[in-house]
Amino acid sequence: MKPFVKMPFPGPKARALFERDQKVSSTSNTRGYPILADHGQGVFVWDVDGNCFLDLMAGIAVNTTGYAHPRIVEAVKQQTEKLVHLCYAIFPQEPQIRLAERLNEKLGGGYRVFFGNSGTEGMEAVMKLVRYHSKRPYSIAFTGGFHGRSSFGLSLTASNAKYKKGFGPLIAGVTHIPFPNPYRPIFGATAETVGDAVLDYLEHLFKTILPPEEVGAVYIEPIQGEGGYIVPPKGFLPALRKLTEKHGILLVADEVQTGVGRTGKFFAMEHEGVKPDVVVLAKGLASGFPISAVLFKEELSTWEPGSHGTTFGGNTVAAAAAHATLDLLEEGVMQNAADIGSYFIERLKQLQKRFPRIGEVRGRGLMVGLEAVKDPITKEEDPALRDALVKRCYQKGLMVLGAGTSAMRLAPPLIISKEEADLAIELVGEALADVLEQPKAQS
Repeated sequence: MKPFVKMPFPGPKARALFERDQKVSSTSNTRGYPILADHGQGVFVWDVDGNCFLDLMAGIAVNTTGYAHPRIVEAVKQQTEKLVHLCYAIFPQEPQIRLAERLNEKLGGGYRVFFGNSGTEGMEAVMKLVRYHSKRPYSIAFTGGFHGRSSFGLSLTASNAKYKKGFGPLIAGVTHIPFPNPYRPIFGATAETVGDAVLDYLEHLFKTILPPEEVGAVYIEPIQGEGGYIVPPKGFLPALRKLTEKHGILLVADEVQTGVGRTGKFFAMEHEGVKPDVVVLAKGLASGFPISAVLFKEELSTWEPGSHGTTFGGNTVAAAAAHATLDLLEEGVMQNAADIGSYFIERLKQLQKRFPRIGEVRGRGLMVGLEAVKDPITKEEDPALRDALVKRCYQKGLMVLGAGTSAMRLAPPLIISKEEADLAIELVGEALADVLEQPKAQS
């Protein structure tokens, strides 16, 4: 199967629905992409005008097993016929209990689980947990990080200033430090030493303005998502873990986008052999059904019954979808993410040689970023090039997303085949050629 887009695009039905949408939907919604979807199958999505797209974004890394996977559909159907909702926070049910057990086993045991509906809810729960347990008022997060849009989560988020505009003041006590970006190292460091430089800076803050004994937790994405799919240098995460342990600070891994097999391992932290105190999962956990899971060490479970809760969190239908997702991951889908991801990145790096204004290809598994630059030597960011590339990809039948200032992120369903990956890379190459070699094609 190949994607197919009729021009002019978007089509008449989509345009009419977009007009209706503009009259009734919140102006806070981002409508920067020209898709008005109708249905999906596997790794393909069709819009209301019959255009077919190869999906390289999976609902922002959510649709782990693609669209309409028969195992997911059957699991949801069976659970819907049995029980849809009975507030797991008050009335426990076997599917959620078993899901908590399975997730606990993924970390080797010794953890408890709190279920919510989204990554934002998960981060909100974590910050409450950390404050309740540690009694420490301060938090550390990283510039470029995205941790949600609730009051707590937005206080941690630092991927784009527009997310905070108009909502201040937010939660006090959050200190942001630079994320170690090997492509653009700071503090005069190199790609290899930028991690050490960031940790040295953190130690400097501990000595000058931020008493470490009053810091409750460090919050980090193992690979930054919204910030541009940035992979920290090898060894940084273990060194950060060692530093937090030295000062009795909790390490919270926001694996909302990186977790559930996206990087070729169930947790992205596994690539560096790091075991956090708290892990947050969401997005891909139930292949499109809303659920989040906060896994926290047993000794942190000091809050009293009713200290935190949720009506819909851990919904039984979402739990059923999560079980089917975990089954598929264990039966080969996660290994496919590792294998196809490595192949995908290698092919894109070959494409980069032809188009050096893609300054960097980076990522792990099927979490891949392409950095658009004005000059590969100066590495100056080029958001205009990125935006033109994204637009051309849609015109050629590829669903993609921007990230960071000038990156394009690729996060297809983990079931994508080698043949589909080849097709995607071929179309990305054509889009690059159109944008860089034939500018008039964009008019």
